[in-house]
Amino acid sequence: MANLIVIGAQWGDEGKAKTIDYLTERSDVVIRFQGGANAGHTVIVDSQKFVFHMVPSGIMYPDKSCIIGNGVVFDAEQFLREVDELTEKGFSVEGRLFVSDQAHMVLPYHKALDQAAESRKSGVTIGTTGRGIGPAYADKAARTGIRVGDLRDWDAFEAKIAAAYSQKKDTIEKVYGGTLKMEPAPILEQYKTIKDRILAFVTDTSHFAFEASRAGKRLLFEGAQGTLLDIDHGTYPFVTSSNTIAGAACTGAGIGPCAIDHAVGIVKTYTTRVGNGPFPTEQDNAMGERLRKEGGEFGATTGRPRRCGWFDSVIVRKAVQTSGLTRLALTKLDVLNTFEEIKVCTHYEIDGKRIDQFPSHISLLEKVVPVYESLPGWERDLSGCRTIDDLPENARKYVRRLQELCYNVPILLVSVGPERRQTIEVDPV
Repeated sequence: MANLIVIGAQWGDEGKAKTIDYLTERSDVVIRFQGGANAGHTVIVDSQKFVFHMVPSGIMYPDKSCIIGNGVVFDAEQFLREVDELTEKGFSVEGRLFVSDQAHMVLPYHKALDQAAESRKSGVTIGTTGRGIGPAYADKAARTGIRVGDLRDWDAFEAKIAAAYSQKKDTIEKVYGGTLKMEPAPILEQYKTIKDRILAFVTDTSHFAFEASRAGKRLLFEGAQGTLLDIDHGTYPFVTSSNTIAGAACTGAGIGPCAIDHAVGIVKTYTTRVGNGPFPTEQDNAMGERLRKEGGEFGATTGRPRRCGWFDSVIVRKAVQTSGLTRLALTKLDVLNTFEEIKVCTHYEIDGKRIDQFPSHISLLEKVVPVYESLPGWERDLSGCRTIDDLPENARKYVRRLQELCYNVPILLVSVGPERRQTIEVDPV
C-alpha cells in the first residue's frame, strides 16, 4: 500500500477510526498530525471497544509504530490514561508509540480558559468540547506556548508555567469575569510526577517519519475532525483551531508533500455535526431523530447528541477540492438499512439560483436551501455483505450515485458495520 493521508470529508465523526484501523494492517507507521483530545476515535476489535482521544487508532496492531506529530496539541494526562487502559487490556505500546518534542502542550489552565470563554454571556459560542484545544493553539500562534520538549529542562518549564498561569488568570478574571480555581504549584507537582513517563515516548518524530519513508515503510496519516471544521476552509467561526485538510499532514508531521501518494476522504453516507453553526441538510425533526438512533450518533468525546441530516454532496465536493482526494471511503451504509426512501442533497439554491459549490463565506451559507433527489432504500440487513456485489441493487445504486455527485472520485471501501470484517473493499490503493 502507498503512503496515505486519511481525513474527514464532512464535519467530523465520519468513522475515521474504523477506516484507519482497517488500513493500518497494510501500513507500518500511523501518524496523528493535528487536533487534540477533542477528537474521539472509536475502534471495535473482537467486541472490545476503545475510544482514543490522543493515541493514534493504529495502536491496536502490535507490530505498528504510532506517532503523535508536532501539529497535535498534546494532553499528557489523557495520553497516559489511554496508555494505561491499553496496558491493562494487554496491548503493549513499548518501543512503538512516539510523541513529538515539538508538539505544544494542553495544560489545565487552557481547559479553564476554554470553558470560561464558552460560558461568557455575550458573543458567539462555538460549542467546543472544553478540552483546552483552542487556547493551546492560540498560545502556539502567539509564540508563548509550552512544548513537550520543554519538560527536559525542569527549571525552564517551571518558569514558563508561572508566566503562562499569571496571564491566563488575568484573562479569565478580567475578560470573562470568572475565577481560575487552580494554582501553579499543584500543576507543577502533577507534571513533575508524570514528566519521566512522558519523556520516555518523546523523540524527533519528523526525522523518524523521514527515515521510515526512506526505508520504504508505508505511512498512514490520521486526521482528526473534518474538512468543514478546518480553521481556514470550514464554516468559520464554527470550526476547530487547526487545519484539518490533507495539506496539514505535511506541516503537522514534518514531512514533505512528495512523500504522499493518496488522500482518502472518509464520508458518512448521511451527514452529522456536533456543536453550533450552519448545517443545510439538518433534519431537526423525527427523521433526524431516527438517523441519530439508528446510527448511535452521540459524541465519543462529549456524549452530546449529534445533529443529523441527509447526505450533502456539496460539502464532500468541497473536501475533494481542498484536499485533492483520490479515494472516498463510505461509512455507516448499514445505518440506512430500514429506510424506504433516502434523500441526497445534489446542490443548493440561493434566491432561486443554483449553487453547486460550497459557499466560501458563512453569510452565504446561511442563505442556502438544499435541493434533494430521492432514492429507494434497500430495507435489508447488510452486515453479512463482504463484496460490492453482495449489496442489494438499491444499495449499489446509492453508492454509485454518491460517487457520481462527488466528482466520481473512486470508492476505496464501504463500511457495513462497526467490526473490521464488516468492510467491503471496492477500489484499493
